[in-house]
Amino acid sequence: MNITTTIDGTRARISLDGEIDFTTLPQMRAATTALPAHVTDLLWDLGEATFMDVAGLHLLFDPAPPGSIPRWTTVTGLGPQPMRLLTLAAEQNPNVDLTRVIRTAPPATPPCAPA
Repeated sequence: MNITTTIDGTRARISLDGEIDFTTLPQMRAATTALPAHVTDLLWDLGEATFMDVAGLHLLFDPAPPGSIPRWTTVTGLGPQPMRLLTLAAEQNPNVDLTRVIRTAPPATPPCAPA
């Protein structure tokens, strides 16, 4: 798993190259923990993610741990397999709002509601 973090003002983009599973989940959580406190908008770029299991769902939908910084979290670059997993999750749980998570283009202004 290769993880690249880019920070631009209050926005961070974390790009992943490899598989997203419970083995790599600690690395991805460490990447978010290492973000500066002023980052309020987090974009996961999964364009190079070759596989995602339920660990990816935890990454995107689990609430922030107590005492952590709330961040608006979105994802871009979903391939067919990760997109299918998210679609299945939404079909099984009507409370899963994929429109809140999937970003097709960067917003003109940062979102205002933290995840």
